[in-house]
Amino acid sequence: MSTRSSSSLVTFSNPFSLSGYPDELPAGEYEVVVEEELLQGLSFEAYRRTGTYLTIQGKGSKPGRTEMRPIDPEDFELALKHDQTLATSNNDSDAALSPQEE
Repeated sequence: MSTRSSSSLVTFSNPFSLSGYPDELPAGEYEVVVEEELLQGLSFEAYRRTGTYLTIQGKGSKPGRTEMRPIDPEDFELALKHDQTLATSNNDSDAALSPQEE
């Protein structure tokens, strides 16, 4: 069976968590790897997703370790949307400094 992989980089502006994992991941850039397999017997080329993984770079006591965590694509999309909502609401905050009066 023929397979293919693609990867993309995503950036989280805020710490986030994903279902199935107890830890909170820090804000930053993450690589997402999607694996797909070619569907046989069709008159056109089509692929089916077989796995989605989030690459976690080790930090702290495990600096050289890289982990590929299997993730649910829908849960990941929800985490991205939540992060974008938080980033937008933080930018629209009333906490901006007011101009100085002379």
